[in-house]
Amino acid sequence: MEGSESEAIFDSLNLNPQLFINATLNIVDELIDSAFEHLHSEASAQLKIEGSEKAADLTKGLDCIRFMIQSSLDKRLSMWVKYYCFVHIFAVPEGFSLPKDDEASAGDLMDVDAVGNSDLDAQLDSLRTKISLAEQESAGLNKEIQTLERQSVLNSHQAASMNELKKLSDQISADDAFKEVQRFATELRTKIKKVNTGRAGDIQRLRLERMRLCNGDLLRVIGGNGYSNAKPEEIEDFHAGLKPM
Repeated sequence: MEGSESEAIFDSLNLNPQLFINATLNIVDELIDSAFEHLHSEASAQLKIEGSEKAADLTKGLDCIRFMIQSSLDKRLSMWVKYYCFVHIFAVPEGFSLPKDDEASAGDLMDVDAVGNSDLDAQLDSLRTKISLAEQESAGLNKEIQTLERQSVLNSHQAASMNELKKLSDQISADDAFKEVQRFATELRTKIKKVNTGRAGDIQRLRLERMRLCNGDLLRVIGGNGYSNAKPEEIEDFHAGLKPM
């Protein structure tokens, strides 16, 4: 198809192939500029030659490399534009023509009529059925949510009641334990007092018994011939009886 006809078709569709190609080539140039600027900055920092004569040599070397890359890339891009973009991407098929306004309007009406009222009614019925099912499902879910919320509130109240009962039980147990300890201490003091009283009585009885024996021995000694007739062990027993307990 001739260029004028292709341009008319693209203009009617609000398309401009040349603008697209130019924008693509500009993007490629910007990428190359950015890449070599970054390369120059990194090389200067690594070599530490900024402001010296070697910095100019670095710039010349990078310019040569960029020229070689740019030349090769321009050739490839020109072939891409000529043999790919215009031949394949933006090629208008032979015999293609835009529909006229009257034809387009009539075609749209025919497409609408082709759908048919019966198909539209069926689609509407299907949508109504789906909406009804969705509403029923939503109502069921709302009921389940309300039930779960009520159950959650009851569980919270039960947990709070159980905690209060546990605290009260612990307090009662502690009071009972304290009372039990007091009772045990009272009984223990009573038993100790009884033991001490009994022991004191036994000691007193033993002391009186010894005093009685000692007094008897003393009378025996006085009534006799003194210590002259007493045996040594009797004398030791006599003195032992005189010692306090």
